[in-house]
Amino acid sequence: MIISIEEQILNKICKAKRGTLFYSEYFTIFGSAKAVGKALERLTKSGELYRVATGMYVRPMKDKVLGIVFPGIEEVVEAIRKRDKARIVPTGSYALYKLGLTTQVPLKVVYYTDSTARKIKVEKQTITFKRASARNLSAIGDISKLVIQALKTIGKDNVSDEELSKLRELLKQEKPFHLKHDLKIAPEWIRMLLRPKNI
Repeated sequence: MIISIEEQILNKICKAKRGTLFYSEYFTIFGSAKAVGKALERLTKSGELYRVATGMYVRPMKDKVLGIVFPGIEEVVEAIRKRDKARIVPTGSYALYKLGLTTQVPLKVVYYTDSTARKIKVEKQTITFKRASARNLSAIGDISKLVIQALKTIGKDNVSDEELSKLRELLKQEKPFHLKHDLKIAPEWIRMLLRPKNI
């Protein structure tokens, strides 16, 4: 009995937990890129799969209360980072949001990357990957790299005492080695703002 490409793709996807993201190239073992593309298109039309972005698909999770739950920005970005083996850093308003300096979820999310520059749309949000210099991507602390980007976004002369206090508190949770490393590569004015409190 010959199993269609469509069935082979669905069988593979169903072996993974719901919510797992897949790229169309994962399925080229089942046929040509064109045949796989057609199969994914049919699976999407039938509701078996959901097209998250170009070449990216998911079998969504289902919640009794919320209904169908699609992957969030973080999951999509992490899938892209892993595939491209890239370094990425959230910037701008998204860095502020991740640190809790704003409660407004940005519709335009920007990441610096050392991989391909691109723009993808996920639901109502747009994720832009911008090529950046090695210096902009060399921070290693999960919190400190966000703080540096947040301060760059706010600007040297616009940082309020309240914002600075909150950032200093957050940095107390950062690993000391990571913080020391990241402060060394941060702009001088950011080092001056953050170092007086011995963090």
